[in-house]
Amino acid sequence: MKYLLNTSTDPYFNLSFDEYCLEHLSSEDSVFYLWRNCPAVIVGLNQNVYSEVNLDYLRQNGIALARRVTGGGAVYHDLQNLNYTIIGRKPSPEPILQALRSLGVDAELSGRNDIFVDGRKVSGYARRVWQDREMIHGTLMYDVDIDALVHSLDVDGSKLSAKGVASVRSRVCNLKDYLPRISGIEELKARLQEILADGDGELTLSQEALDEVRKNAENKFASWDWIYGRSRGGGFHASRRLPCGTVDVNLSLDHARISDIGFSGDFIGNSPASALEADLLGTKYGRDEVLSVINAHSIENIFPGASPEEITDLITSSASPRCGQ
Repeated sequence: MKYLLNTSTDPYFNLSFDEYCLEHLSSEDSVFYLWRNCPAVIVGLNQNVYSEVNLDYLRQNGIALARRVTGGGAVYHDLQNLNYTIIGRKPSPEPILQALRSLGVDAELSGRNDIFVDGRKVSGYARRVWQDREMIHGTLMYDVDIDALVHSLDVDGSKLSAKGVASVRSRVCNLKDYLPRISGIEELKARLQEILADGDGELTLSQEALDEVRKNAENKFASWDWIYGRSRGGGFHASRRLPCGTVDVNLSLDHARISDIGFSGDFIGNSPASALEADLLGTKYGRDEVLSVINAHSIENIFPGASPEEITDLITSSASPRCGQ
């Protein structure tokens, strides 16, 4: 197969690169490329980030949050995870499977979209159709931080929270355990690149195309509307003991905006919270936006002794930072 080189580790650029290549490359021949992301959680096209991702953990650990153009579930990436993309008429993960086998890994396809080794998952992939061509992209866990993976996706009601880290470890594994002669992920990437290319040459994107990828990365894939705004529904409850007493908040979201909110508890204030509740309706569910509304009210009168920042933190977890921030 012909190939492209993509050395970026920015998840927003890389997801934009995927979309551009799918929509602009010729479908006559299959094309592949291998790539990596800085620590990031990538949610599926239709997922609600608030119910699928531990946003507090991402924020505290500098893990990026992004949304891809394909369906499926949320995945954790770091620099020890190698991603692949194949674009063509009817692409399949079979070349990846055969490449792993040629390196001595007894890999097999299992389920709808997974690759397993010894009954444990090392890869998952997703698919998207565009006109006369398709794209599949997937993960290859080489030496991924399993603890970070678990905590990033560990939220109430998630598949991970019930059984915890030990159970997850029993269901997934890293390819490093099966590739003792590979010195690291860079060598794995080079070997897979050679096997998949099988003598075919490199394709390149023009500077104009790369500029378009960067523009779309910033305007679409890194935007609040794309990452958070596509989240539909979601109900939350939080409680905190503050100087005025216990403050509970119940809220609902619609497309990541507050559609309903109410404060309750045994707190004692001089003014009711109803005006604040009314003004918060329709607000983006982000820390800066919520804090801006709260700062327009006399919080000391509603929740004596509490700061606007404390009430904001009670209501919402801030959006995750981008790589390097």
